[in-house]
This record gives sequence, C-alpha cells and structure tokens, in this order.
Amino acid sequence: MQITYQPITLHKKVPLTISRGTRSQSTNLFIQITADDITGYGEATPFSIGDQTQTTETITQDLDRIIEGLSLYHPLERQIIEESLDQIAPCSAARAAVDVALWDWLGKKVSLPLWQLWGLDRQRIGPTAVTVGINTPEGACDRIRRWHADYPDLRSIKIKLGSPAGITTDQAMFSALQSEFQPHDKISVDANGGWNLDDAKTMAVWLAERNVTYIEQPLPVSANHQLGELKRHSPLPIFIDDSCFTSRDIMPLAQHIDGINIKLMKSGGLTEARRMIHTARACNLSVMFGCYSDSILSNTALAQLSPLANHLDLDSHLNLKDNPFNGAQLELGRIMPNQHSGLGVQNS
Repeated sequence: MQITYQPITLHKKVPLTISRGTRSQSTNLFIQITADDITGYGEATPFSIGDQTQTTETITQDLDRIIEGLSLYHPLERQIIEESLDQIAPCSAARAAVDVALWDWLGKKVSLPLWQLWGLDRQRIGPTAVTVGINTPEGACDRIRRWHADYPDLRSIKIKLGSPAGITTDQAMFSALQSEFQPHDKISVDANGGWNLDDAKTMAVWLAERNVTYIEQPLPVSANHQLGELKRHSPLPIFIDDSCFTSRDIMPLAQHIDGINIKLMKSGGLTEARRMIHTARACNLSVMFGCYSDSILSNTALAQLSPLANHLDLDSHLNLKDNPFNGAQLELGRIMPNQHSGLGVQNS
C-alpha cells in the first residue's frame, strides 16, 4: 500500500481557552492510504496534556517511520499491521491517522459506510455539545449567543471551567451564562484538570444545584488517586479525559469514576476506540466522545461509532474557518454520518 501525507493549518473562527491555555490554529497531518485503486483518508491532530505533548513535528517523524515500516503490506493484513505498529510505537495521533485511513479504505472496499459495516443504528446518535471556553462573563455570554445564532438547533453546551484565577471566577462566568441557557439545554462542565480536590468537591455541589449533567476531568492526572474521594462526595457523575488514553487505563480507575471520554488522537484510532467502548461497558461506565482541534474528517470518523456513546462533544470542525473535507452533516443538533462508503468524506 502507498502511504502519503500533507500538513494543513486549520484556523479557528473563535480562539478556545481552557485551563492550560488558548489555541487559535492547528497544523494537522492528513494522510492517504492507497491500494487496489482505493484511497482511505485519516488525520493526525497535535495536542498537549501535561507531559503528553504530540506536536506536528513529532507526528511527522512518526508518520515517516510508519511509511517505512508498513508500505509492503496490504490494507487487509490488519493483524500484521497492528503488530508492526506496536513495534514502531508511534505517538497515538500518528497511529490514529493510519488506523482511520485503513477503516475508510475497508469501508470503500466493501461499499459500506462504517456505521453500517458495524451494524449500528444512526438514529441512536445523540446531540453534540458545543464548547464555551474560559472567558470573562461577558465574553462567555457573547460566545454562547454566537453558537445559538450559527446553529439554532444545538441544545447541548459544554462549559470550560478551571480558570487559573480560581473557582470564584469559574462561578462568576457560569452564573452569567445561566441567563443564556435555553429551557431544554443539556449543560456539562469540563475543568481540564484545573481544580484541586477541595475546589472540585465545592464545585460539584455548586454545579449540581444548577442542573449540570456531569463534570469532566475535574482533577489533574497527577491527582488520579483522589478520584475515589471526589466520587464519594460528588452529586454529579465524574468523567475522565486526560486520565484515560486507551482501554488499559480504564480498569485501574473504573471504581472511582462514572465515565470516560474517548478521543481518536488519544486512543490511536477507531480500533482502540471500539475496545475502549467495550471495556467501559464491561465496567458499567458511561462513554462520551470528544475532540481536539480536529477537522470534520476525524469527527466524521467518530460519528460512525456515535450510536454507542452516551454523550458527544464533536464540535471542533464547527469552529473552523477552513475544513479540507466534507463529511457528516449537522441535523437537529446531531453529527450524522452519511450513506457513502467508508467514512463518507470527500475533499471540499
């Protein structure tokens, strides 16, 4: 198989600020895998979580090693390819790009969209959340108004908290936003590891009183050992994101949490994402899907599995000025994959 890639810089319509900083653009790597006159597409998005930093440069180096190690194989030789990737040990974003492209290729080979190949029901896909980043109360309110203006059917909102200025600042921003919520909006909160244990306990109770659905990554990864105590005191479900990359991370934390956030760039692709779903279900945990600065390609890929998720946050492409592909469409607030084979994405 022939593997090629190219970098494309994507620019956000509105910069996003979380507890770790602000991002206005991202240079992602888009790959193509071609065999038997069929081409599959994948994407690698740089991201940073504490000491886990995967830059465009790192991903590029790993894609070069993957090309050297896999070019002699055929896309149908998945067992050998998986073993070879284990030996190459690329960063998870590079592996995700290859894995997604291989699934796209296979779907096109058998002329089926992936959701149908896996026997899933698209009508079970729930609404995607849109994200309001850390901001002043006025700035946050302006952002949510823009979301409602651009996408009137969206009724799920994720609020980024964990401000370095402390939970009083978080509370002020959230309180200002309450006047902007619609009656049937589903509200969740993501602290991106920005709270300590005491603040997380306080915020869990405070947010529960304001009808928040769940809290995501309230504590930093270094405080995983405190998740159990937080869960005992929290009236809200606790989801982890940064603390869970693959299925191997689930079991040690399962009794201390209520759910996990699966992202393609952390998991290494759709293959591991499916393992994570099954592992989470076996542990009686809920599942959500999330994204980094991903284009519509990666969000369309996860949309193929979305019938299996309880919560969705696949909004990154909705905040891009430039999307290099067309793919899943927004229908009544849901990111819906189409009937085309494979991922169902095409060059825009």
